[in-house]
This record gives sequence, C-alpha cells and structure tokens, in this order.
Amino acid sequence: MPLFVSVVVPVYGAPEALPELHQRLAAVFAAMAVEYEIILVSDSCPRGSWQAITALSQADGRVVGVNLSRNFGQHVAITAGVDRTRGDFVIVMDCDLQDCPEDIPAMFAKIQERPNVDIVFGRRGREDPFFKRLSSRLFYRVLEYMTDRTYDPSIANFGVYRRSVIDAYCSMRERLRFFPLMLMWLGFNVDYCEIRHPRRPMGKSSYSFSKLVRLALDVMVAFSDKPLRLAVKLGFGMSLISFLAAIYFVLKALFTSIPIQGWASLIVSVWFLSGLLLLFMGVTGVYIGRIFDQVKLRPLYVVREVSKKTGT
Repeated sequence: MPLFVSVVVPVYGAPEALPELHQRLAAVFAAMAVEYEIILVSDSCPRGSWQAITALSQADGRVVGVNLSRNFGQHVAITAGVDRTRGDFVIVMDCDLQDCPEDIPAMFAKIQERPNVDIVFGRRGREDPFFKRLSSRLFYRVLEYMTDRTYDPSIANFGVYRRSVIDAYCSMRERLRFFPLMLMWLGFNVDYCEIRHPRRPMGKSSYSFSKLVRLALDVMVAFSDKPLRLAVKLGFGMSLISFLAAIYFVLKALFTSIPIQGWASLIVSVWFLSGLLLLFMGVTGVYIGRIFDQVKLRPLYVVREVSKKTGT
C-alpha cells in the first residue's frame, strides 16, 4: 500500500502563486509514486486567495480548501490545516514559492532512511533581501536571549513530520503558537536537509518588522518567564543601590559639614523608579492577559467554509 502524504499550506497574500504551486506539487508526488492530499488554508486573505483555492479544489479531488472566518495568524492557520490531515507523513510549507516543492523528495528520503528520525526540517540557503535577512536574524537573537534557547534562523516551517509528531502537536491547544518551536519542545528526534530558498517571485512578505517584533514578544511570553525574572533582578539591583546610597548620605550627614544637595536628583530618582514600577506592572500584566485569553477556552480558529470536489 503506497504511503499517504498530507501537505498543509497556509495562504495569505499570494493567490497568483497557487496554480503553479499545485502543479509543481502534483509533479513531485507523481514522481515519488505516493498518494497525497493538499490542504490550502486561507487565513482570511484580502487578495482573493479563497477564490483561487476554490477553483483548485473543485478541479482536483486531492485538494481541500479551508477558509477561516478571519485572520488568525500564520501559525494558527497551520494548526487548522494539520488538524485535518490524514497522512502517514505531513509536510508544511509556505504558499509563496520560496519553499520549493522539488526539495521534498530529499527531505522525504532522509526521514525514510532513518527510522529513528521523526522530523526533518529544511535548512534554507536564503536569497532574501538584506533587510529581510537582518530583521529575521534580530528576531532570532532576541528570541534566543529571552528564552535561553538556541535557534537556527535558517529553519522555518518547511519540513517533513511523522504522524506521531503531528498528533502530539495537535494535542497542544495553547493560543500563543509558534510551529517549529512547539515541535522542538515535544522532544522528537530532529534532522536537517539543505534546501533552496529563492527570492519571492511575486508580492511581498506579510511579516513586517513590527509584526516580527510582536511575534517575538508573543513567543517570549508563551515559552519563557525570563522577562519576569529580569524584572526581579533589576528590582533587586535598584533596591541594593538605593540602600547603599542611603547609607552613604547618612554617613555624610553625620561626619561631614558638607550640605546634602539633591532636589533635582530626588525628582529624577522618583520618576525613574516610577517608570520601572510601571514597566514591571506592564510585564506582569502581559502574562496575566495571556492567561486570561487561555482560560476563556475559546476555539483556536473558526472555519467559515470548506471546499472540496463533490464525490471525493
């Protein structure tokens, strides 16, 4: 019985790339002689991606379209797709043709050759513009510092995953999601495969620098308590400095005749400490807000409609 492979593609902002992506995937799987399904998840794309997905799903019974009710974000859209997969292996990739379908056989061969390997990530040789590469590196550097983990900026979502990995991932229903990091947290055996990552042939990435910063903050809150620990350390340091300064001024008042000046420094200190207190309250508030979002137990996503060929 041939292997069954599921491909999950979150779609946002690149409807013109979908026909070519479908054609190239079909050619790759025909050469591999495997059964497959392609799940295209429209994350409420404003550029008509759902219409393109519907056309593909009605023409090919192996294509399933999932239209989310609003924009939930890339990593939730990936979850919406993998929740519907049936394959022995699952492939996750982007829709913009920067993840090349022609690299799938090499990754697939690596995971089949080594039964103890559960995940094969594509390690990208990036050809992105300089600012894109710089912002990505900054994102991962901040992430490494705040979560005390090491990340490879050449690793993203593109990879091949065994069914056991996907089942474990789907059991994790927290709202703050980051697909590759959650897979690494699961502890399965990981290997890597060198792949291409050409320049985006059309459109532009929806990940602006501000969105990368927001994603980094969300990931920090979801996977680390280091911001809280840093706040405690900074608070302890400020208390120690204040205590030593108080001792200095008392001794100066007792043993010297030099008057103690300091209205300006006092006001500056009050404003500085007030700012620190507001910062610490804000950090704590972010964690409490995320807890509040989680305990409401709302669904991760809402599906508006599903499109697949009648009779399949």
